[in-house]
Amino acid sequence: MEVKQVIRMTVTEAIGPQATMREVLEAYPGAQRALFRRYHIGGCSSCGFQPEETLEQVCGRNGGVDVNEALEHIKTSHEQDAKMLISPRELADLVAQDKSVKLVDVRSREEFEAVHIEGSVLLAQPTMQEILAEGTNTRPIVIIDHQGKQSPDAAAYFLGHGLQNVRCLRGGIDAWAQEVDPKLRRYRVG
Repeated sequence: MEVKQVIRMTVTEAIGPQATMREVLEAYPGAQRALFRRYHIGGCSSCGFQPEETLEQVCGRNGGVDVNEALEHIKTSHEQDAKMLISPRELADLVAQDKSVKLVDVRSREEFEAVHIEGSVLLAQPTMQEILAEGTNTRPIVIIDHQGKQSPDAAAYFLGHGLQNVRCLRGGIDAWAQEVDPKLRRYRVG
């Protein structure tokens, strides 16, 4: 087992009601999305939180949400997020086997034009309309971003609109460039 996995397991085991939101988000990157989806916490200025607030404090000032229930929801959502991920190698194999896979890139137009995976499309209004018109989509859709941090939000949007076969490229196009296509140019944002 890698050291990184051991550290993450130790951190996730230590997350409890007194953990700061910074610690919660480090252990469970999708925690804000999970809290917003179920409790409307963390999505806007009126229900937002500060990194140093504890989970218990945030739950308390947002209608007295049961902190243990919220923590369980965060953990369950984290497990569901992990099931949505597809590794770069798995995606390469999938695309080679199934030409119907739709690769949807959610980065900016400038990033997409600078570098993208062959066959991918930039998410724009017409693309979104086409995807949503498919209803419960039978063909796989894989969301691509820069480093795998924004794609779960886009996937959650599509899943929330009834699509079922939606995945996210783990590590984004950056991981693809490292693991599948080393000729693809890597870059930094900001």
